[in-house]
Amino acid sequence: MTHSMRTDTHTLHPDGRGDWRDAGVRYALLPLRIFLGVTFIYAGLDKLTDSAFMKEAGSGSIGDMMRAVRDSSAIPALVDLSLKNPVGFGYAIAFGELAVGIGTLLGLLARLAALGGALISLSLWLTVSWASDPYYYGNDLAYLMAWIPLVLAGAPLLSVDAALRARRRQRRDDW
Repeated sequence: MTHSMRTDTHTLHPDGRGDWRDAGVRYALLPLRIFLGVTFIYAGLDKLTDSAFMKEAGSGSIGDMMRAVRDSSAIPALVDLSLKNPVGFGYAIAFGELAVGIGTLLGLLARLAALGGALISLSLWLTVSWASDPYYYGNDLAYLMAWIPLVLAGAPLLSVDAALRARRRQRRDDW
């Protein structure tokens, strides 16, 4: 008796759209895009509207937070760099999170936005949440891993990038 794999269980419809599994594959990254986009927009706005956060010192300030994690971070030199101007660093992170969130949500320069999100998450993991024990209590590592599929795939559907790509293709086909 021989065994073989069935290859006829997943067929495309005549119109080329495929079945619900094909749609699931096409839209698989959309929930991740929405979650990360909304979360990073929220994080950026939260920092910008928190009067205590954007200060060099004081309870809840970026300066005090960076001083508190300096000795437990993986790269203390990175924390030292941020401590040269903690308020400027706080604004850079907040505006970076906003740009990443908006780009991800809209699918505008989606791979670049995802790379920015991955770099922000990496820097926060190596500084702020590095000392989390066990490691999975620190959420920045999970965010870093969540950005990787979007760095690789971009925003192929329901995005500004996809609309621009379709427009370029249409222009090329019209020639």
